[in-house]
Amino acid sequence: MSPVTAGVLQLLALIAALALAYRPLGDYMARVYSSEKHYRPEKWIYKAIGANPSAEMRWPAYLRAVLAFSAVSVLFLYLLQRLQGSLPGSLGFVSIDPDQAFNTAASFVANTNWQSYYGEQAMGHVVQTGGLAVQNFVSAAVGMAVAVALVRGFSRSRTGELGNFWSDLVRGTVRILLPIAVIGALVLVACGVIQNFAGIHEVGQFTGGTQQWNGGAVASQEVIKELGTNGGGYFNANSAHPFENPTPFSNLFEIFLILVIPFAMTRTFGKMVGSVKQGYAILATLGIIWLGFTALMMWTEFAHHGPAFDVAGGAMEGKETRFGIGGSSIFAVATTLTSTGAVNSFHSSYTGFGGGITMLGMQLGEIAPGGVGSGLYGMLIMAIIAVFIAGLMVGRTPEYLGKKIGTREIKLAACYILITPALVLCFTAAAMALPTPGNSMTNSGAHGFSEILYAYTSGANNNGSAFAGLNADTQWFNSTIGIAMLLGRFLPMVFVLALAGSLAEQKPVPETAGTLRTDKPLYAGLLVGTILIITGLTYFPALALGPLAEGLAS
Repeated sequence: MSPVTAGVLQLLALIAALALAYRPLGDYMARVYSSEKHYRPEKWIYKAIGANPSAEMRWPAYLRAVLAFSAVSVLFLYLLQRLQGSLPGSLGFVSIDPDQAFNTAASFVANTNWQSYYGEQAMGHVVQTGGLAVQNFVSAAVGMAVAVALVRGFSRSRTGELGNFWSDLVRGTVRILLPIAVIGALVLVACGVIQNFAGIHEVGQFTGGTQQWNGGAVASQEVIKELGTNGGGYFNANSAHPFENPTPFSNLFEIFLILVIPFAMTRTFGKMVGSVKQGYAILATLGIIWLGFTALMMWTEFAHHGPAFDVAGGAMEGKETRFGIGGSSIFAVATTLTSTGAVNSFHSSYTGFGGGITMLGMQLGEIAPGGVGSGLYGMLIMAIIAVFIAGLMVGRTPEYLGKKIGTREIKLAACYILITPALVLCFTAAAMALPTPGNSMTNSGAHGFSEILYAYTSGANNNGSAFAGLNADTQWFNSTIGIAMLLGRFLPMVFVLALAGSLAEQKPVPETAGTLRTDKPLYAGLLVGTILIITGLTYFPALALGPLAEGLAS
């Protein structure tokens, strides 16, 4: 079987698995977030934190709860790292330096999981399992809660109430993420992923050299890192490490975990707003973009441009032979079109255009299908922009799901789509202009510029993957990328929740003959075009200096 055929078959198998899970998981999540029943373990949690899960919140109260919970999480994780040297189970590792501890705390709380450290050489069992793995669950649940609040803004009327954050957070964790993670961890263990609390082992005494390997609760952290679109690896090699991702089957299963909730949440959206066709329209939009990016990536990496590529069957540099070009390309697109950031290959070693595709996937806003929760609310913001553009074309007040998109709504949506590009481009410009950050670049020219552009794109978009040629463990990059991650995560949530509150207060507008049908293929096409044009106009100059210049020169 040729490598191309193998890659296509993997893609078809993945699509089939996602299709089978789409309806049952999407319907289940809709029931979870619509239920008024609280299970006994959930009541214990509410009692412990002093929350009333039945009290409805308006958007300012919902936002305060999100920010308060996240601030406490950052502080807890920061202190846990700073005290690591005094904790049991530290494997002899010292406490983390202040700038790196801040960067890592911001990273995991913001669902980014950017790592400027070597996991197996820096973090002990307590920090990995009690700190990082816990944040993998709750940071994902925060994103899902904000998305559900926006959906309630569309489905409710004449009220500013968006639900209860504490209830949404606990239900997302206990009823959705935890059960799937338990089953997924068992599958990974069966595939060969390790799960233990062993210490450091020295191996290779009889081969002329030695190497130290850590044990750890890897399977349980690996499953939620993918399922929650987090991405932080237990080991520095991330999902290219055989202890995290040992076989082609485990590789495909991990890609499935990355995509299953973001895709299924479009079904949840359709059920909660009372029109599954609206969910299918959003699904079609993100499906077109995902398939297009995957096909383009596979084409660029399989293309032969010289004798080395001819012998290898494509661009194999930086890729695991266990997975090949097909498995690596599908993984790379999945992880950068979501906010996952896990990697099973070296993105810096991709072809010039291949590296540009990974970067562009993040610059779209990671909405195809995006992160758990964040992908859905990002896509709904773009849907509002598309409706507004259509309204300008025909001279009508734009409407979406029976709600008028007026001055307030479009201003909030515009602020949302401007935040991340501003963070990416301003921080990149500052890093290139100042003398010290440039010393961290391994390469010069277009590829060196791509390293820095990729780093801030990954941080501000809460992705977490790295081009990997950049030495990011410096005070400058730890601090600035940490700030970019926090602002890129929580500032957009301010506008999402404000928009949700504004929509929930509106009276529904009856549908007329002149209403734009947003559940039709024409609108899906308009939405795809809107996303690509907005991103292109925003990032094309920067991309032209980096991956496009490198690709055209090769």
